[in-house]
Amino acid sequence: MPDGDDARVIKVVGSLADVPAADWDACAGNGNPFVEHGFLSALEDSGSVTAETGWMPRHVILEGADGRLEACAPLYLKTHSYGEYIFDWGWAEAYERAGGRYYPKLQCAVPFTPAPGPRLLVRGDFKGDARRERLIILGAGMTKLAEQLTVSSVHITFCDKETWDVLGDSGDYLKRLSQQFHWHNQNYQSFDDFLGQLASRKRKSIRKERSKVADLGLDIRTLSGSDIEERHWDAFYDFYLSTTDKKWGQSYLRRSFFSLLGERMADDIVLIMAFDGERPVAGALNLRGADCLYGRNWGSLEDYKFLHFECCYYRAIDYAIEHGLARVEAGAQGPHKVQRGYLPAPTYSLHYLRDPGFEDAVADFLKREKAGVEYEMKQIVAEMSPYRQGD
Repeated sequence: MPDGDDARVIKVVGSLADVPAADWDACAGNGNPFVEHGFLSALEDSGSVTAETGWMPRHVILEGADGRLEACAPLYLKTHSYGEYIFDWGWAEAYERAGGRYYPKLQCAVPFTPAPGPRLLVRGDFKGDARRERLIILGAGMTKLAEQLTVSSVHITFCDKETWDVLGDSGDYLKRLSQQFHWHNQNYQSFDDFLGQLASRKRKSIRKERSKVADLGLDIRTLSGSDIEERHWDAFYDFYLSTTDKKWGQSYLRRSFFSLLGERMADDIVLIMAFDGERPVAGALNLRGADCLYGRNWGSLEDYKFLHFECCYYRAIDYAIEHGLARVEAGAQGPHKVQRGYLPAPTYSLHYLRDPGFEDAVADFLKREKAGVEYEMKQIVAEMSPYRQGD
């Protein structure tokens, strides 16, 4: 698919296996593990992401005149809206009620992963205007593909703000604002140093929760790299199934995904696992980026009070402080995270809708939604923040 410049070509590939890992990762960089070849290919190679599961890979790559990969984007042809976390069910229902066909659609995303980060990946040696130009070419390439496939839309979810601004200003994409809850490291030297910044009541509450977990007598270990064995993945997959059975009734990830992840990204994995003696009973899977610890999956075989908060939030903070990471992003949902030090943070997505009338309706909705999200974020900080006033 030419981009209008004979010196460059945009191609669509049906598998990460068609792109050398080194070339893809030269564009992805090492800041966010979820867009690296190892993570995305593990989803495909495990059968978690396939046409049969409703995620048909249609990755976009931009090659220069010399055939070198200059930019790329993980893109999927989707027949549903599961596993995205930026919800468009209402849009689909409204469009189909009006006689349109919403599915299939194109989704530029990391499947099953509500972790913000880059989605349009540009090789690091392109800076400034050259980088911006390639972001625009990728964005335009996806809209052109939507036209060729006659699908309803293109959605770029949990993208970085740079992409949000560049493509949002291009005129083709609508900008959507959402929120998550993130913890920020203010150069803390210890967990107690962090607690010292909280209001007394919140500080006592967290200490009480951690004390209750300590009283359970569980052995909580932080595993990474070669410390993680197949038996740990066996146990964690049981935790994962337990959680999905309780909450959603659908398990997106196959067992082999976790083994492949361990093989390809062992040093990026931070697995916090609780043991009763030598029996694993609960765990939280995190991935480490250049300056952030990303919470990904949690599960427990039994109901241990406060153990979820300990493994997913407090141990993540412990790890970030110890390793000098700037923040912890604990995934989707989460007003309950606020009292534990995680405050609202904006997240961004972009949406291209081929039907002009539908686009106008969604644009009006997004304008009103944005005002509501901004107001809610301010109110949460003003009314619920656990930090001492003035800090």
